[in-house]
Formats: sequence, structure tokens, C-alpha cells
Amino acid sequence: MNITQILLAAQSADGNLRTVAEENLKQFQEQNLPNFLLSLSVELSDDERPPESRRLAGIILKNSLDAKDSAKKELLIQQWVCLDPSIKLKIKESLLITLGSSVHDARRTSSQVIAKVASIEIPRREWQELIAKLLSNMTQQGAPAPLKQATLEALGYVCEEISPEHLEQDQVNSVLTAVVQGMNQTELSPEVRIAAVKALYNALDFAESNFANEMERNYIMKVVCDTAVSKEVEIRQAAFECLVAIGSTYYVHLDPYMQTIFNLTANAVKGDEEPVALQAVEFWSTICDEEIELQEEYEGNDDANSTVNYRFIEKALPSLVPMLLETLLKQEEDQDQDDNVWNISMSGGTCLGLIARTVGDAIVPLVMPFVEGNITKPDWHCREAATFAFGSILEGPSVEKLAPLVQAGLDFLLNTTKDPNSQVRDTTAWTLGRVFELLHSPASANPIITNANLPRIMNVLLESSKDVPNVAEKVCGAIYFLAQGYEDAESMSSVLTPFLPNLIAALLSAADRADTTHFRLRASAYEALNEIVRVSNIPETSGILGQLLQEIMRRLNLTFELHILSSGDKEKQSDLQALLCGVLQVIIQKLSSSDAKSIIAQTADQLMFLFLRVFACHSSTVHEEAMLAIGALAYATGTDFVKYMPEFFKYLEAGLQNYEEYQVCSISVGVVGDICRALEDKILPFCDGIMTVLLKDLSNSMLNRSVKPPIFSCFGDIALAIGEFFEKYLPYAMPMLQGAAELLGVLDHNDEDMVDYGNQLRRGIFEAYSGILQGIKGAKAQMMMPYAGHLLQFTEAVYKDQSRDDNVTKAAVAVLGDLADTLGPSSKDLFKSNLFHVEFLRECLDLDDEVKDTASWAQGMINHALVS
Repeated sequence: MNITQILLAAQSADGNLRTVAEENLKQFQEQNLPNFLLSLSVELSDDERPPESRRLAGIILKNSLDAKDSAKKELLIQQWVCLDPSIKLKIKESLLITLGSSVHDARRTSSQVIAKVASIEIPRREWQELIAKLLSNMTQQGAPAPLKQATLEALGYVCEEISPEHLEQDQVNSVLTAVVQGMNQTELSPEVRIAAVKALYNALDFAESNFANEMERNYIMKVVCDTAVSKEVEIRQAAFECLVAIGSTYYVHLDPYMQTIFNLTANAVKGDEEPVALQAVEFWSTICDEEIELQEEYEGNDDANSTVNYRFIEKALPSLVPMLLETLLKQEEDQDQDDNVWNISMSGGTCLGLIARTVGDAIVPLVMPFVEGNITKPDWHCREAATFAFGSILEGPSVEKLAPLVQAGLDFLLNTTKDPNSQVRDTTAWTLGRVFELLHSPASANPIITNANLPRIMNVLLESSKDVPNVAEKVCGAIYFLAQGYEDAESMSSVLTPFLPNLIAALLSAADRADTTHFRLRASAYEALNEIVRVSNIPETSGILGQLLQEIMRRLNLTFELHILSSGDKEKQSDLQALLCGVLQVIIQKLSSSDAKSIIAQTADQLMFLFLRVFACHSSTVHEEAMLAIGALAYATGTDFVKYMPEFFKYLEAGLQNYEEYQVCSISVGVVGDICRALEDKILPFCDGIMTVLLKDLSNSMLNRSVKPPIFSCFGDIALAIGEFFEKYLPYAMPMLQGAAELLGVLDHNDEDMVDYGNQLRRGIFEAYSGILQGIKGAKAQMMMPYAGHLLQFTEAVYKDQSRDDNVTKAAVAVLGDLADTLGPSSKDLFKSNLFHVEFLRECLDLDDEVKDTASWAQGMINHALVS
């Protein structure tokens, strides 16, 4: 069979034919990859072949060059790099020819495959002629529109795939020239123009030096602004998308164009199609993001802020706010039913919220007349818009500015929870949640919630929790934030105690009526319940929490009886078990931190039995929640937890070995720490198993790097628990710690994520050393002498690194003290020959109290070692 027939057969309705064809393709690929790829590119380029076989050829070709999984992607790149250059050349020529095909699908696929090849070759300084070849398609006399469209798409995709440093400036200039010409009104084909605008969007990151040049910048901005009023909706939308990207990437260059852009956006918001209007609002949201970021970056430094922050929002405020308030009146019927809806009224409200965060108090007098003028109108659109406007501006302005308005309007909002229109009730519940989240502070001089209004607020929330599911979900959110306000003022939370039984009943009943379409109500109800448990005042609520514990255990037990007929049923069971395990964890933590510990002791066996049954359902989402709950149970039961270890250990081991779902692995590592603290030396019989898995984890390249720092900390927990018995693990653990310390020397300091990760890793390494030094202190202390020199070198390197954070500093200082404490006089010479500690500890005395206390303790330990 030839390749065309195989590709057609692979799409046949006949299952047998399909299987044979797929097997043939697989064999061809495995036995002769170069010719396989070449045949696909020839198939794709040949206008005589059927569209179906060409489409599949293009898909397979693209998937032979790229994959979502990074390890597989690396493998595919290596395969391409190793192909015979002459074959690669033929494939690339074939792809370039396909851009001129008469079949649209073939052209588009080919432009995508060209970009995938470019993403491999251009960074390696290969295929340097690609850009010139693509540009020649644009400049040749009488080039047909389809060729120009496909070429612009290819240029756009190439810019999306590669980084700016991989193109020379003259190449960038030529690309921008071609793209801007393609956008020009003189270009008659709308398909070419839309491809050009999208290509410009992808090429903007490359245009830094062009934007720095006033003449070039003026030209680009003029073309984009002209394109924003084209006849075709899709072209206008794409032009506004370019303006949004320019607003974010080239904020500093925008000043001369802002009046023009304001006029364009205002016209689009008032009268254009929704997709265009949405992008026009998005432009202003982006400017807010930039200005909020600048304010945060230069907080307290007004001079620096005023030179880089142009305050575009503040200047546009008097015209911008009324324009956005108008959008709030353009709601869709039933938009409250769909969580994913995004329309002009939603985006207008979101932008209003960002403006409030950008300019603070200045927005309030511009919005309040709209609120007051619409809140009582007979048309529900007006009432909902007024409530949405009020809720949107609660973050940003000062409490002094907002508190009087909220105190005056709270009663009105509580009444509006009975509005006949469900959308108004939905937005009212959301706004109450925002009031409680942002302004409710029981300890403040003038609190929003008082003993006088709390009963009415509670009655309204309890009543509204029975409303339709989408409203009830927002009400649960409001209850959550109401409770959260008492987190830092726990003694004041006894004002909630009289309402607790009714609140718990209302939330459990809300969780029960969540049907399949409103699963978020259930999660919201249980999250609110967790928060109420967290802030409740013990001992007066311990009886109520004991009853709640029994009820949640009963509910968890019922999940094992659900009929599981499909993967959807399985997922529902998992989600519910995860929520219930989460509630149990919070109750266990709450009761174990008080005199009510006995309640946990009495139910520990039943709890553990339930958690082990959850594990037996084999689902990773549940694994995490049940694991966390078991960690809390271990803390609560202390050394008694040892009786559960033989049965639990196999699940713990499975969690520690779960490389694919690294969050599960990470949580399991944390639980090992909890169990070490609970069991102390009773964990010894399980340590061989745990250490074996942890050491394997560290040397597994597939495991997400974020799990490695907690594993090192875990070594410290184990050593603290088993003391001198950790000696047998030193030959395995120490090389791992030293290897990780050396890796830190070559981290890229320009990459913020790497700097964060470096700090986590350092802290993990120091915590491991501290735990091991404290654990081995005593008769076996000298076992640590061979590692002390390396530890001091590492600590000195960290001391000299300006990117360390306070947590790392504290952990490093603690290690110096532990080293002196454990090794005693033996460390004298080490500290004399590594004098960096003198300066390091002196610096720490100027830092916050925690670091200062640790530093003075460490100083004492080192002095003691030096004089002994």
C-alpha cells in the first residue's frame, strides 16, 4: 500500500481497516523515520492527493516534532536533529512549497509545521534563510492572496515559537515591514489582513528596539489604530488585541497615543460588536495591571514612581468611569447561571475593580451617584448594575472612605437578598461577601459587624443559603468571609457561638442539595464550614464540634456505598471524599490544639479506618486530602499513632513513590514529618522503608523539582525522631545533601523562579543538617566531623549570595549554632579558619526578632565552643 492509501485507511469507519493502517504507520515510523517524515511532507505538499490524507499527514508530521510532555518533546527534538541533513532540506522545501497550495487546510498545517521546525533549528543557528524565504513570498510581484496569508501565518507562528534573541535585528525589521504592509488598507484581501494583524501580535515581543525609535513606533501605532476601525469585525478585534499587548509590553511608550486610543476604545465599547468591545475594555484593565504593579514596586518611593508611572488611569478617570458604568447595564438574561460567562458587563465590572485598586479613593465619588440613581429602579438591570458597581469598588479605596458608605448601605443590601430577580440576589450575595472579606474587622474602632446587627445578618445569610444554587454558593462565600474576619481575633469569635448550630445545619443542607450542575455549591458550603470550625471558640464549642465530627464521619462512610457505574461517578465520589476528609482534618486540628483532645482519642480508630478505606478507593485527589487528615491525626494522637503504622505504611509508601502526581508525593513527604514528630523513636522500624523511597525520589529525574526541598527537610525530621540511629543513613543522605549544595552554585540568578527554588532548596538543606546535627548529638557526634567543613563552605557561599531570603538566613544561622552545639570543642578550629560567621551573625542582629534571637543563640554556642 502507498502512504496515501494507508493515511485514508487510518481514518476509515471500518475498525479493522483502521487498526491495520495504524499498525502500518507505526512500523514505517519505527523502521525508517527519515523516509516516513519525508513521505508525509510530500503527501502534504501534493495538490493531487485527497484533502483527508493530506490533513492527517500534516497532523502526524506536527506531532513528530512537538509534544506537551517535556521529556517526550526533548526526545522528538533529538530525533529531528539527528536526521540526515539532505532529508531535512527536502522536508523543509516541501513545507515551503505547500504554503502556495490551493487547499486552505494544507497551507495552514504547513505554516504550523514550519514553525515547529524553526523552533528546533533557529535557536541552533540553522535554517537561517527561512525568514528571507518567507519574506520573498510577500514581495514577489503579483503574489496570490492565499500564499501571502499562509506566509504571514507562518511568520506569526515562528515568532510564537522562538525567543527574540534568536532573530537578528535586520530580520526583525524585515518581518515587521512585511507584516505592517499586510495590514495596510491597500491590501484588498481581508484574509491576508487578518493574518497580518495576528502575525504582528506574535511579533510584538521582537519589536523592542523598533518601539524605542519614535519614527518607527509612530508608524506601527498608526497602522494598528487604523486597523482598529476596519470594516471586518475579526480584523478590528485582532487590532485591539494588539493594543492590549502593546499596553502591557510597551507601557512606557504609550503617552503620545493615549487620546487616540481612548477615543477608539470609547467608540468600540459604546457601539461595536461584543468581541471588539471586550478587547477595548481589556486594554484599560491591562493599563491598570501595569500601574498597580508599578505602585507596588515603588511603594514609598514617590520620585521613582512618578518618573515611570504615567498615571494614565487617573488622567482618564472622569471619562473612563462613566463609560464602564454604562457597560454594567448590558447584562445577559440568566448570566448568573453560568460560571464561565464572560460578557461586556462582567468585563466592565472587572475593569472598574482594577481602577479602584489603581486610584483608590478618587473612584468613589464617580461611582456612588450611579449606585444611588439605579439601586431602586423598577428595571432589574439597573438594580443589578448598581449593586455590581458598589461591590466592584470595595478594594482599593481606604476604609475611612468606604466604611460610612457600607454602614449606611448594609441594611439595604440585606433587604436586597429578597429581590424578586435572582440575578440581583446573586450579585447582592457576592457584594456582601466582598464587604465581609475586605472591610469586616472586629477589632477595629468602628466595625462593620456589631453585636447589634449580627443577629439580622445571620438570619439573612441562613435564609439566603436556601436560595437557588448559584445564589446559595455566593452566600456560602459570604459566610466564609464573615467567619474569616475572626481569625486574628479568636477570643471575639464567641459572638458566633449562639449561631453555630444553625449555621452548621444550613451549610450541611446547602452541601446536600448541590446537584450535578452546581457542584461548586457543595465545595463552597464545606469551605465555609471549615472556616467556621477554624475560628470557633474552644472550649465553649467543643461539644458542637464533637457532634459535627460524628456527622462528617457518617457522611464519609456513606460515600463507600455510592453506585459507581462510570468514570464520572468515580470522580464525583472522589471529589466528595476529598471535601469530607478536608473537613475532618480541620476538626481534628481544632480539637487537638485544646483540652478537647479526648474527643479525638475516642474516635481515632474509627477515623483511621475511614481514611484507610478512602485510600482503598485508589484516587489521587482523595489521596491528598486523606493524607493531610492523617497527618493531623498523627499530631493529635502522638505516640498512640504507632498502632496504625503497619496498615498505613503501604499507602504512605505508595504516596511517596507517586512521581506522576507530584503534589501527592509532596504531601506524603510532609506527613512523614508529622508522623516523626508524633511517634519520635517509635518510627524506627519503618525508617529503612521510608529512607529507601526518599533517596530514590531524590535521584529520580522524572520527579518535579519542587518535591526535593521538603525531602531534605524530612531527613532532618527523621534524624530528630530517631537520634543516633540515623548514623546508618549518613553515607547515603550526606552525598545527596552535598550534591544539592553544589547544584546551587550554578543556578541562573536572572530567572526569578530559579531564585525562589534556590531559596527553598537551601532552606531544605539547612533544615536537614540542623535535624541531623541535633539528632546525632551526644556519643555519636563525631560522626559529623567529616561533613562539617563542607557545611561551612556551603553556609559561607549562601551568606555571600544576595538573593537569599529571611527564611534561608534564619535556617543558615541555626545550622551554625547546631554545629557548634553538637561538635563542641571539636568545632573550634573549623570556626577559627572560617571567620565569615562573625560578620554574618553581626548582620543578623539588625534583622527581625526571629532571626535576631536565632543569631544571638548561635553566637553563644560558637563562643562556648571557641573558649572550651
